[in-house]
Amino acid sequence: MTDPIYKTDALIAEDIDQYLKVHEHKTMLRFITCGSVDDGKSTLIGRLLYDSKMIFEDQLEALQADSKKVGTQGQEIDFALLVDGLAAEREQGITIDVAYRFFATEKRKFIVADTPGHEQYTRNMVTGASTADLAVILIDARKGILTQTRRHSYLAHLIGIRNIVLAVNKMDLVGYDQAVFDGIVKDYAAFARSIGITAFTPMPISGFKGDNITGLSPNTPWYRGPALIEHLETVDVNSAADADKPFRMAVQWVNRPNLDFRGFSGQIATGSVRPGDAIRVLPSGKTSTITRIVTLNGDLEEAVAGQSVTLCFADEVDCSRGDVIAASDSPPQVADQFEATIVWMADEEMLPGRSYWLKIGAQTVTATVQQPKYQVNVNTMEQLAAKTLELNAIGVANLSTDRQVVFEPYADNRTLGGFILIDKITNATVAAGMLHFSLRRAQNVHWQATDVSRDFHAGLKNQKPAVLWFTGLSGAGKSTIANLVEKRLARMNRHTFLLDGDNVRHGLNKDLGFTDADRVENIRRVGEVAKLMTDAGLIVITAFISPFRAERDMVRQMMQPGEFIEVHIDTSLADAEARDVKGLYKKARAGQLKNFTGIDSPYEAPEDPEIRIDTADMTAEEAAEAIVARLIP
Repeated sequence: MTDPIYKTDALIAEDIDQYLKVHEHKTMLRFITCGSVDDGKSTLIGRLLYDSKMIFEDQLEALQADSKKVGTQGQEIDFALLVDGLAAEREQGITIDVAYRFFATEKRKFIVADTPGHEQYTRNMVTGASTADLAVILIDARKGILTQTRRHSYLAHLIGIRNIVLAVNKMDLVGYDQAVFDGIVKDYAAFARSIGITAFTPMPISGFKGDNITGLSPNTPWYRGPALIEHLETVDVNSAADADKPFRMAVQWVNRPNLDFRGFSGQIATGSVRPGDAIRVLPSGKTSTITRIVTLNGDLEEAVAGQSVTLCFADEVDCSRGDVIAASDSPPQVADQFEATIVWMADEEMLPGRSYWLKIGAQTVTATVQQPKYQVNVNTMEQLAAKTLELNAIGVANLSTDRQVVFEPYADNRTLGGFILIDKITNATVAAGMLHFSLRRAQNVHWQATDVSRDFHAGLKNQKPAVLWFTGLSGAGKSTIANLVEKRLARMNRHTFLLDGDNVRHGLNKDLGFTDADRVENIRRVGEVAKLMTDAGLIVITAFISPFRAERDMVRQMMQPGEFIEVHIDTSLADAEARDVKGLYKKARAGQLKNFTGIDSPYEAPEDPEIRIDTADMTAEEAAEAIVARLIP
């Protein structure tokens, strides 16, 4: 006799298998809902999940119970609770994080991102929009177009979303008045034209009541457009357009399971590829021919944009993670200087001149961002002068990378045109950006070969070049000890040069102040000078507060391995302030000296310096002797 439990399990497995087969070949639409706070984004998504029957019975029971306890709709179901999963969101009745939800209809699969409406969470909205094909911009019919409506519309367009739905929500609260709807659409159309949105689909809806969501509502007989679901099921997605572009695939992994197989794995960004196609590997420029397209389910005769595959070449071409495989006759560009739009996403402001990790596709390089050309006021579209970018600011700036990057303008290719910036110290993502174009170098500017090498310079001086980088608080004794070190080295017939912080600011860096951004540029310039001096074979001694680890690490990376010696003159703030030879701490405490390290500007002490001098344990002379002994055993 058949076990009824086993039979039930088998039926469930059969149902799941049938469900997966039905959805296997459906197209996927990714979209976001955005707009101002309380425009009804979460409620709309909850309604879509409810109407598409994507809620299990236990979820529905929990939703009904939660609606009575913490809902905002009286005794009726509060659909927003299906999406607002964070406790903080339920308590405040707002969306903080990006919430992703899956649902499906008979015609298409969907992944929807519910993005926050508050200005301080704009960075979360950018995250949700970065992979979306369509944006539903919600507007409260009672309030009309608000600041966040403009901001989110601008960002959606900037990020490359070309399918815009203007959903005028809460029409039930204005009596389904056509005049209200028409007025909002007219105002939005004028704004949309000003930021480059040439087309959008307006529709009157009520997420709470369900008007014009899954079908046309009798409450709006004057509306002749499609219902929201109908539009979402039929709109073209970006993947269709990507398939018509030239072939591009970033290599994510070199697949080498044994000596007889070598392939290059990744997701095809644009175009299509077949065995026999000629390809080019960038940035090296090496060419070959595709022999196989390998997948888990067997070889393919053709692969298109959106598919993840492993490609095999006819030739032993050098190709590694981060490289881009492209159509041989229409390759992407390669450059190391760009103009880009940057959306700053960190609480700390951007520091021009600081080095960040730049990740674009599978490529990771070091990048330096210059002072912004301008910042965009998303309310007026004005281009404002700016020295830096703060949280949620949007600006245009030039950036340079330490090696060449394979790219295409973001307008043509999101994968090879979109990037993120990562703080090297904290590994936090601090910005998202879109590349516009490469900056052309002057054709007559190139590296000049010289016959006298740096090794020859060092040999003439009978010494090994080095940089003794003194860092510490103001008043720690950096300049005093550095001067003693140079005198000892001079008596040993060593060729040295002392770069002191105060002295440099009288000449090379006299145009710089003491803001964080200027401090970064101050150290960058000093680092470049120190590098040239080591090329001349000198032992360079520097005495700078250099408060940020990132910039000290940047200078270290400029030097040859082993040539950068970080010397931390470790003095407590209390001891440094007690000395206060120049009276600087006194002025800083009185508010007469802004951005003073240790008072109203931070100092990031070295975590693992080559030499640490504790001035509480040794005199300046003893410190100098210890440093020279470390440099020249």
